[in-house]
Amino acid sequence: MEQQKLNPTLVYVLAILGFLCCCIGGLGFILAGIAFIIANSNLNKAKLNPENYDPNSIKAMNTAKIVALVILIINILYFVYTLYTISTVGWDEIMQRSQEMMDQMQKNQ
Repeated sequence: MEQQKLNPTLVYVLAILGFLCCCIGGLGFILAGIAFIIANSNLNKAKLNPENYDPNSIKAMNTAKIVALVILIINILYFVYTLYTISTVGWDEIMQRSQEMMDQMQKNQ
């Protein structure tokens, strides 16, 4: 019987997209969370029948799971920081600071 291979490509793509979305207030935790759940479910299926799966693909999926977990943690921390900043400083103050930075950048060009 031929061994099945786990394909971690989708997990990597979702995790990297989640990392890129970290700049949008930490909302990349959604994509990184999905990547982590996919990797975890695939690894759980492989643990039930380890003889049916290629050991190298299990290692690759485990690495993808770790990458997704790290990116998930980064996004959650940034999301909590964003919520904390909004609640303490206020949205209007954040927008005013952003506008001042944009005006400063335009003056420097």
